Amino acid sequence: MIPRVIPTLLLRGAGLVKTERFTRPVYLGDPINVIRIFNDKEVDELTLLDITATIEGRPPNFKLLTEVASECFMPFGYGGGVTTVEQIGKLLALGIEKVVLNSAAAAQPELVRNATDRFGGSTIVVSIDVKRSFFRGQQVVTRSGTVSTGKDPVTYARQMETLGIGEILLTSIDREGTMKGYDLELIRSVTEAVSIPVVASGGARSIVDLRQAVVTGGASAAAAGSMFVFQGPHRGVLISFPRRGELEELFGEKTS
Repeated sequence: MIPRVIPTLLLRGAGLVKTERFTRPVYLGDPINVIRIFNDKEVDELTLLDITATIEGRPPNFKLLTEVASECFMPFGYGGGVTTVEQIGKLLALGIEKVVLNSAAAAQPELVRNATDRFGGSTIVVSIDVKRSFFRGQQVVTRSGTVSTGKDPVTYARQMETLGIGEILLTSIDREGTMKGYDLELIRSVTEAVSIPVVASGGARSIVDLRQAVVTGGASAAAAGSMFVFQGPHRGVLISFPRRGELEELFGEKTS
């Protein structure tokens, strides 16, 4: 089976943006229109993250997500502003397949446990954002990279696994949006420490990087943003996605 390749879309207000190291957001367009393009490209899975909900102290935009769910023909996960089990249940009821927890997971580990007990681990993803510090090494951060948990990514990933989650979304903030390749050392350190799937994120430039995340890093799937929405040295907005034949060749898979 071909490993999953997952576009990650960042929601800021009512529009989609792409960031670099979690800063300098570039407007991409209306989320519904972009999702329709990915529908046409027959993407297998998608992740939508509201990057300002937690900072602004607001819940998920259920009205917009209802529209997204009605237009998205592929399984998709959502994260941003989720702080209660009731919100998780409401999101799943919309048809969202996975709920992604980040800041709330660090602040309320009991929320993670309650959610996995109630809805099953396969529906709950914990997003782990990692930033490198000169003095403290790599640490897990929350609230869009502004607050340090004081924990290293391996320790934190193991803690989240014990709470019953089904998957980890692992992002290197130092690589995010740079298109300089994944942090393979970070990915490998986490994948070797846990038994649940790890989705690598942050830095992909080409389909070769996708393969390295899986083959070298040990990730179960590769997520990317910039390589799917930017084209050329001036980073013009152009939505793209590898053809299935390219992915089969890349990972040495053939389907009947």
